[in-house]
This record gives sequence, structure tokens and C-alpha cells, in this order.
Amino acid sequence: MKNIPTIVTAGLLAVSLVACGGGAGGSSGGGNLVDGGTFTFVLGTDPGNLDPHFTSLSATMQVDRFLYDSLVNVDANGDMVAGLAEKWEATTTEATFTLRKDVTCADGTPLTATQVAENINFVGDPKNASSRIGVFVPAGATATADDDAGTVTVTAPAPDAFLDRNVGGLQIVCAKGMADRSVLKQGADGTGMFTVTEAVGGDHYTLTRRKDYAWGPGEWDPKQRGLPDTVVIKIVANETTTANLLISGGANAAQFVGPDQRRLTSQRLFQRDVQAVVGELWFNQKPGLPGADEKIRRALVQAADLDELAQVITSGTGKRATGLVPPGWGPCEGDIASKALPAHDADAAKQVLDAAQPKITLVYPTTIGPTMQAGAELLQNMWSEFGVDVTLKGATDAEIGQLIGGQLPWEAAFVPLNVTLPSQTVPFLSGPVAPDGTNFSGIDNDDYTAKVAEASQIAGADGCDAWAAAEEALYERVDVVPFANANRPTYGKGAEFELTQGSVDPSSIRMVG
Repeated sequence: MKNIPTIVTAGLLAVSLVACGGGAGGSSGGGNLVDGGTFTFVLGTDPGNLDPHFTSLSATMQVDRFLYDSLVNVDANGDMVAGLAEKWEATTTEATFTLRKDVTCADGTPLTATQVAENINFVGDPKNASSRIGVFVPAGATATADDDAGTVTVTAPAPDAFLDRNVGGLQIVCAKGMADRSVLKQGADGTGMFTVTEAVGGDHYTLTRRKDYAWGPGEWDPKQRGLPDTVVIKIVANETTTANLLISGGANAAQFVGPDQRRLTSQRLFQRDVQAVVGELWFNQKPGLPGADEKIRRALVQAADLDELAQVITSGTGKRATGLVPPGWGPCEGDIASKALPAHDADAAKQVLDAAQPKITLVYPTTIGPTMQAGAELLQNMWSEFGVDVTLKGATDAEIGQLIGGQLPWEAAFVPLNVTLPSQTVPFLSGPVAPDGTNFSGIDNDDYTAKVAEASQIAGADGCDAWAAAEEALYERVDVVPFANANRPTYGKGAEFELTQGSVDPSSIRMVG
């Protein structure tokens, strides 16, 4: 499975930021439910460190969904439903979650409100350098617990428009894992539906279902038919090999980004679709680099035909991106990016680039499919026509992680950051620069920061217009350039499932025969 980065993800690659949301579509499948059995799920890249508080890789977040639960869940319609919490209430600065009773960790010990509060306090403390700070838990947020009442109250130091949804999405680690995080690297200590029984890095991970698990999303019924007893996650880098496995019955599910989609669709397999940002251009704005100059950033975008670039990077199946949050992923909708970004203007670009003659290393992820390289080569050609000296560098997920962490030299990069809420992008677009923060491109946009402060004062979807104004401020300065959205179908054979939070929902998997 090729994974769209989400750094929040929800959400490195970079950033399947978090990724809540997603959608259902495609063929509905059908068949007789089969109890037990093995669900074989193919990922295109190894998840690496499985610690849910120290990852932004979409592959890792997908695996962790089998192992950990969060306080609230987001269903296929984008609505918040019960998770570890049966109910919650919130303002922009305080949220209180009431836990379900009888939830236990994988070792059989009960989950307490104190343990949940410790998770939130750990992630919210900047000294712990969690990749989830500012994404799920605001920096400096604190949590208190009442174990008798089963409640956790979170207080944010500044308004957060989506405080309940953000904190509610944090995956909760149990006591042993919090005390010794080394056990989480290739294992788990959570309340999730599955436990890790075997981990062979780069090859496969075997998970076993907990028969005592009874607290799935919303009104989930633990007695329903068709649940798998075992999940095997296979790591297969080549998408054609993965397609062959799926067609032959050697796998039950995989996501595809390349031309094999056409072959699989013709097989009339079970299919669920999700829209994702696949093309997103960033400039390193570190002083002394070309991207630090707004005029050069603007000229580079004017020199590129973003419509043509979007078609190449999506194999002709995608559309221009509408914004930082993909359609259907969150409560805020609307086309901001394609209207506010600079239009193709060769004359204006030439005037600036002829004088500047910038040298640029363009980094692109190699794990999203061959079209990403084709897009990078096209952009290289577009820029070279204006005298720009462009060097291409393909990067693994680990190298994209280094780029995000401020450890990899670059001037421009494709880093598709998929998130479900506009507030989840804030730490990547403002604040401390990497390695001290997650503002990896060094953006310093006072207008954006001021408008974020205004939007943060408005709870939930009522603030969508204010968030749109903040995002528009980024495009006016050409700080980030989302240019391509595409469908990323997940196909199934011998199993059915739904997509939520941008990936396969473990509680929805049903084996069929």
C-alpha cells in the first residue's frame, strides 16, 4: 500500500498528519460472512517505530489503528462518535471526556482516567518532543483526572477551535508503555482490538485479535459476524506485485496510487475510495536560500503550469487541490487554493528568474508511486526553461522525516501533508522552526498567524470562513502550494471494510467467502 503522508495525522511521509476522515465509495462487494480467518493487508513501506506519540508516517498510523484507541472516533461521514470516551463536552479552551467503563489494556489491566491524562500531558509538554504536539494536543495543554468519576479534563493555554476533536484523536498508550517506551517500537501497549505477536521489520507484522475487546467506535457490536482472528501486514514496495497478490487471493486489501488501479477496477473487486492531497509544493525559507524571497517563490510558481503538473502526478485522474484539507476529510469545505495561488505567467516569471538564476534541489518522496518522480521531472523541465538550475533528489520516508526535522538540505520539496482540520496544519506553517519545532520550511507569515488567532476563538465549523481567510494568507505569500488532489482507492478481495480517518478502520473489517 502506498501511503499518503499525513503528519498529524493526523498525517511523514510525511505527514498522513492525522488523518481523520476519508470516505466510502466504489463497488460494494458482497458475500457470506466468515468468522475468524486471517486478513492480509499490504503496505508499501515499513511502519518503522510503532510508538504512536512519535510518528507522522501514514503507514505507522495505519498499523497503530489496530493497536490503540482514541477518546473519540470519526465515522465515514466525518461525524464524531464514541471511542474510549462515551461522551464529551468542550469549549475552545477546555474539554471534558467521560470514559467508557470496563475498558482494559492488552495485559488485562483497567484503563484509568489518570493514564489518559498522563498521555495528554506527555504529548503536550514540549520537552518530550512528541510529533503529535500541536496536532492532537496543543503545546502547553494540561489534563487532570478524576478516576472515581472516570473523567479527564483538558485545559488549553490558548483557544483551539477543535479542541475536543484534536485531543480526542490522540491514541492512548497504557501504563507499561508510558513507563518504558522501548516496548512500543516493535510492540504495543494499548487498548486496541489487536496485539502484536510478531514483528519482522521490512517484511511483515502479525497481529492477533483480543477476544475481550468490546468498546469499538460508536455503537460497534463485538458479537458481529466476520471478524478476523489474525491480521498480517505485509510490506511490499512494488505496486504491481501487490496487485498480483490481491488478484490471486494472496492479500485481502491494499491501497493503490499508480496505473494498476485500472487493472484492479476492471476485476470488479471490493473498493473504497478516499480523496487525498498528493501534490503539495513547499519552499525552504531559511535565510540565504532562494525560497526566503517571496518574489522568487512567486516566480517559480508562475513558471510552472500547475494544471499540467497535477495531471502528471495523478496519472490524469486527479484535479487541482482545493486547499490543505482534502474534500470530505473535515467540517470545512471550499476551494481556496486554486483561486488564490498565482496563475501561470511566463513573462512575470522570466523577469524575476532571469535576474535571480536560483539553484534548487527539489526533493520528492519515492514511496508514493512513479508519478511523483514524473511530476518532479516535469517541474524540473518547467523551471529549467527559465534558467533555474534544478537537481532532483528522490527521498525515502526516513529521509522525508529528516527533511521535516530540519536535518536534510533542500530548497523545494513535494510533501503532501494530509490533515482533517485546518488547525492541524498550524504547527507546520508557523511557530518554531525545525529542529526546535515542526515549521520545517521556516514560514514567518504574520497575517496568517493573526488570522489563525481569530479563527481559533470560534468553536467548530462556525469558524470555517475564518480558517479559509487564514489559509488564503498563505497563498498570497506563496508559502505553500497544494496543487493536486486524487482518489486513492483501497481494493479488497475476500474481505470488506470501510475507510475512516483516511485509512482502513480495523473495526469495520469483515471476512467474506
